[in-house]
Amino acid sequence: MDIARVGVVGAGQMGTGIAEVCALAGCDVYLLDVSRERLDGALAAITESINHLAARRRISEGDGRKALARLSTGLDYEGFRDCQLVIEAATEDEQIKKEVLRKLCEVLPADAIITTNTSSISITRLAAQTDRPGRFLGTHFMNPVPKMELVELIRGITSDEETFRVVHEFALKLGKTPISAEDFPAFVVHRILMPMINEAVYTLYEGVGSVESIDTAMRLGTHHPMGPLELADFIGLDTCLGIMHSLHEGLADPKYRPCPLLVKYVEAGWLGRKAGRGFYDYSSEKPVPTR
Repeated sequence: MDIARVGVVGAGQMGTGIAEVCALAGCDVYLLDVSRERLDGALAAITESINHLAARRRISEGDGRKALARLSTGLDYEGFRDCQLVIEAATEDEQIKKEVLRKLCEVLPADAIITTNTSSISITRLAAQTDRPGRFLGTHFMNPVPKMELVELIRGITSDEETFRVVHEFALKLGKTPISAEDFPAFVVHRILMPMINEAVYTLYEGVGSVESIDTAMRLGTHHPMGPLELADFIGLDTCLGIMHSLHEGLADPKYRPCPLLVKYVEAGWLGRKAGRGFYDYSSEKPVPTR
């Protein structure tokens, strides 16, 4: 199957980035969200990103215009009727994702593939909510999608090998490097990354180091481009906490217990950059540590 028509559910940061790379790869893209305001914001962000690529001569202006012309948006699931592949990138909430999947199955062609961009929810469990568990796969893109090269491909127990092959080829078409991951909590990247972030929060919680010293230590001591607390703010502290809960509950190992300080920040609404405050305060030009 040559994927030419793609649907994306969710016009948040991840869905917007996925829609952009699909359009740049030559696919017609239908982007759905529950809010026209969010869709307009997504189109504006994609336009700005593509214009930036053209200004830096990464793509031609003509290719940029063609990519934007391939994008359409809407509030109605009917727009997915002719899609060969739909990527679900809704909020990282299992009940919301299950509802999205049921709605998709009502309109999609029988041979269409569905994938989910979940970072931690069981692929097998989500596949069971569809009428095509063999044609269901996890496609975990990294953030920001246009810049990050990796995509994790996660098979559920019921995923067909042909489905994996088609999506693997599609990932290559997008210019990504796909890796195979098994259907265990948090898969590969977040299984390793989130405990590191959680341990950094424990290091802060226990007074071993300040926000600034922890992030500086990891940037200069291990050449990480971002310190772990800065990265947590970028990802979203609510997302980090949700993944740690998934690891803790799914693997029943106390080493994955979320740090109480991370819980408190989320309870306070200090979710990171998107909220203007997390481990850093983003209200001024230069972020300032909050602890």
